[in-house]
Amino acid sequence: MEVAINAILTVVGLIMLCFGGNWLVSGGVAIARKFRISNLVIGMTIVAYGTSTPELAASVAAVGEHSAIILGNIVGSNIANIGMVIGVAATLVPVAVSKSSLRKEIPIMLGVSLLLIMLSIDGEISSYDGILLLAGLGIFGYYTYKDVMKQRAENKEEVQEDSPKNLYLKSAGLIGIGIVLLYVGAILTVDNAVILAKEFGLSEKIIGLTVIAIGTSLPELITSVVAIRKGHTDIGVGNIIGSNIYNILMIMGVGAAFGGVMVGVDVYVDYVIMIVFSASLLVALKSGIISRTVGICLGVGYIAYLVITFFK
Repeated sequence: MEVAINAILTVVGLIMLCFGGNWLVSGGVAIARKFRISNLVIGMTIVAYGTSTPELAASVAAVGEHSAIILGNIVGSNIANIGMVIGVAATLVPVAVSKSSLRKEIPIMLGVSLLLIMLSIDGEISSYDGILLLAGLGIFGYYTYKDVMKQRAENKEEVQEDSPKNLYLKSAGLIGIGIVLLYVGAILTVDNAVILAKEFGLSEKIIGLTVIAIGTSLPELITSVVAIRKGHTDIGVGNIIGSNIYNILMIMGVGAAFGGVMVGVDVYVDYVIMIVFSASLLVALKSGIISRTVGICLGVGYIAYLVITFFK
């Protein structure tokens, strides 16, 4: 009976993460559009930050005693974002992508992933490493800010003065509710997933790589699929690229700064898979489109990864 209750509470937590992430994104996007920011930048900033908040909340909830979940959650989420989210989205509708994503943002995502691997070589991502990652987040934030200011200057004629007067109030309300749901949902998800892991003899790392990683990637999945189905492909893909960058710089930065995260030898297999999935996205984007075939391959590859993770 206790196992059933824990399972139900885990599902409830994941649902709260999903709704919280989406409401946070809805409020953020409404405000971002008012400030004349492009779809790609919206996807990489407001949307990416919003959909990464579940990972942040889950990782902060796991700081200390359950720090193994943090690394598993981050690496697993980055793999899920490409294998599951891009895989499902491209399978439904071929995804056309801006060349600017190929030229700048995807290489940044790959570079940040390699930085995480380098910081793990000594067997620990220390508090100092966490501070370094947060410094990287500040640099990336400044780079994005400069990009936004440039776009605002170029799109002055597109400003909308007839926006509803209650836009900010409504958006702020959505953001506030989203944050509360994310916080409560993260606590429910982590605490009950850990209990289930122990009941079934699974390590916290595996739970982080699978159950929590998939659960906290649901906002990315839903947001990207909806955006792509509506024709806003730059928001959908920008969301994934931005989320993967924030997962490492912000979430690992915060998690490690609070007390360090131990790195086991077996995680390097997951690191390699994360790099391979990211690189495959880079190759696919050379043609300017992620086809259904590529989407199916990503999805099948992710399912194979899950099976191997559970049985290795």
